[in-house]
Amino acid sequence: MDIRAQVSMVFHLDKCIGCHTCSIACKNIWTDRKGVEYQWWNNVETKPGTGYPGKWEDQDIYKGGWERGGDGKIHLKGAGKGKGLANIFHNPYLPSVEDYYEPFTYNYLNLIEAPPGDDQPTARPVSLITGEPMDVQMGPNWDDDLSGTPDYARNDPNLKKLSPAEQEAMFQLERMAFFYLPRICNHCLNPGCVASCPSGAIYKRGEDGVVLINQEVCRAWRMCVTACPYKKSYYNWHTGKSEKCILCYPRMEAGYAPACMHSCVGRIRYLGVMLYDADKIEKTASLPENELVNGHLDIIQDPFDPEVIEAAKKNGVPDSTIKAAQMSPTYKFVKEWGMALPLHAEFRTLPMLFYVPPLLPVMASVTETDGAQKSKLNPIAKTWTDNWLYDTSTEELWGTIEQSRFPLKYMASMFTAGDEKAMAERLKKLMAVRIYRRWKTVGDIDEAKVNQVLKDTKLTHESAEAIYYLTSLAKFNDRFVVPPAHREQAIEMLEFTGDVKGSTGFGFRQKPERGM
Repeated sequence: MDIRAQVSMVFHLDKCIGCHTCSIACKNIWTDRKGVEYQWWNNVETKPGTGYPGKWEDQDIYKGGWERGGDGKIHLKGAGKGKGLANIFHNPYLPSVEDYYEPFTYNYLNLIEAPPGDDQPTARPVSLITGEPMDVQMGPNWDDDLSGTPDYARNDPNLKKLSPAEQEAMFQLERMAFFYLPRICNHCLNPGCVASCPSGAIYKRGEDGVVLINQEVCRAWRMCVTACPYKKSYYNWHTGKSEKCILCYPRMEAGYAPACMHSCVGRIRYLGVMLYDADKIEKTASLPENELVNGHLDIIQDPFDPEVIEAAKKNGVPDSTIKAAQMSPTYKFVKEWGMALPLHAEFRTLPMLFYVPPLLPVMASVTETDGAQKSKLNPIAKTWTDNWLYDTSTEELWGTIEQSRFPLKYMASMFTAGDEKAMAERLKKLMAVRIYRRWKTVGDIDEAKVNQVLKDTKLTHESAEAIYYLTSLAKFNDRFVVPPAHREQAIEMLEFTGDVKGSTGFGFRQKPERGM
């Protein structure tokens, strides 16, 4: 048992309002320099949609992540020793500037300095890369909120598994709906970027699992851009280096939450420590696709288990970090309540950013009624028009989840590697908490029915109340449990003794080898 600590994140998609405050906070702090204009370490995508860069989820195009071979072992899809050498001078799997967008500004000075004339002077768009005038074809969040447009939403790679009829049902104007998907680097347990780097410039910090790129060692091979299936490693065209989200580790070391999380208007973000067994990483990443999600969750260990605590201490995990893991909101959402899921587990990188899936807008079954029936009902139970009302029987509610506005097949494609049953279980838990709170605050649902709903989803009154509190009422320190930084250990990590029993500071038991 090789127990290590990992800073992990949970994003609650039911609460994201798509304001992009997180993206701007990150941009202002980290990517406002020359060469990084197009880099969005944090971005918020509209789903269904193609995302950023375009169609990043389609690994038939980009060859990111890992694949399971016939021998049961995993191999990088588009990078690695042999593939890296073959593509060293021309890598066909890199996103092009068109897949992102060519960064631009406007020639505002022309509005002031243009000579007198009959025409109104204009501020033409100018490329920030070449300095030449250009026609703007794409920009940041170009398809934001346009989930129903044929140009973008219908090109969502997750729609491939849906039938034409199911796709068409999603895009009927009167039923159109979308949700927001915020993304940052997942700081994976099995990161493809680390494995692919020929220079050994990318490493995973031992104390908190944050994945970083050493700018002095990076030689711009850009294999990390190919290998990351989430496309969260970017190339700085000005410095000739690769850059990525650093999870604001200077802020965390000072006890502050990362900028994107601190600024989040919807309070959708949670950060905490989770303990995991590193001995299980290779085996878990090599599991068949239908076992990946459960295998991923099994890696995460109970921070209250005495054996886990003993193994963590033996591995050098401080008591303060173990305590932070016991208070972690991410552990509660992911393991204790079983509500949060990884994004695209089939990429096999074992991401440590999890999502509570959105409980979609139409989640209650509606039944047509006549006037006689309506007169006997509580007016609070009515919805939309006087001709429709909620049917709050558990059977009807669970049936509605199966027939929700976004097909389960679409949601499962994103969060459960295609397992619709696992997706439905999470949505039922979300619905169960809503039913419980409606019973408690409005009182128009029978208590026996509420108890049955909770029993169906393996929840209790106490756990439903705890989920409600952390979702809706949690204070700052409840949402962000940042482990204390240990400067004395950080200094020791810079010194490699060569002792196999010691630590290199990067989570390895011996000095890592570099090379292709």
